[in-house]
Amino acid sequence: MNIAKNEQVAGGFYAFFCYLIWGIFPLYFLLTAPATPLEIVAGRVLFSLLFCLVLLPFTRQVKSLVTVLGNLGQVGLLFVASLLIFGNWLLYVIATTSNNVMEASLGYYINPIVSVALGVVFLGERLRPLQWAGIGIAVLAVLVMVVFYGSVPWLGLGLAFTFGFYGLVKKRIGAVPALVSLTLETLLLTPLAAVLMWYFALSDQLTLLAEGPAHFWILAASGVITAVPLLLFAGAAARIPLSVLGMVQYVGPTLQFLLALFVTQEHLSAGRWAGFVLIWVAAAFFITDSLLAQRRARAQQPSAPLISPDTNTGMLPQVKAD
Repeated sequence: MNIAKNEQVAGGFYAFFCYLIWGIFPLYFLLTAPATPLEIVAGRVLFSLLFCLVLLPFTRQVKSLVTVLGNLGQVGLLFVASLLIFGNWLLYVIATTSNNVMEASLGYYINPIVSVALGVVFLGERLRPLQWAGIGIAVLAVLVMVVFYGSVPWLGLGLAFTFGFYGLVKKRIGAVPALVSLTLETLLLTPLAAVLMWYFALSDQLTLLAEGPAHFWILAASGVITAVPLLLFAGAAARIPLSVLGMVQYVGPTLQFLLALFVTQEHLSAGRWAGFVLIWVAAAFFITDSLLAQRRARAQQPSAPLISPDTNTGMLPQVKAD
């Protein structure tokens, strides 16, 4: 029993530090100036691949990598996933380097709700009343922002939907270890990243080697800060129940919101305040629903294993209605 409890405690720490890193990502990207968002993302792809290739033999996952490479169907879906995550990374860097951290926060508050909606549309999943209420409130929140703020939060919605569709594609792929998945996704993106770097070098826009060693190592660190949270998430997912992860996942966007408010000091109008309050209410509905679903599952099947999230994507799987 003590071993099981220690495992859960370790899983809780893994989850917290995973979302802590994701939450303070904006501070890292602010340090990457004067690199453009495209150069930052291209460098992130290349350095993430290098870091993954170093980790693979140490984690004994080379065989898993070869197995997935031999499955053309999985490789094709991973290619689609890689394009989606490239778009997601690009939108995130644009948001964090253009004083729009608040929209990045909004995107990741909305993301779990978008994922649930995509599950209904594409996977035929059924929602419970609290989940429907959460989706309705989230839609109302976006409408409030559009009406009172005067513009559509495109960056936030883009982040939510690119990552939502990314999770949907990864669910179609099946079980692929997190490190193997990241390795293949960055490998498939490497030609695009290399062409971008080559173009920036030819047009004298490449900052990687032109701004001194500190700037080089800041960009090179993107490989580590991309892979480490994914590995922490995988460790957490294997040790703690879905309900706990369902609550901890909001640490990331909450930290981003606080950074936008107190560090980058972005203006938050009354309309946006109203929108965020509604988003927080929607999130509360989803957290409550997750806790109730776990309680019902334990009551019905006390000996059944706890439902774990999808360790490949960082997305929480949706539990179908009874």
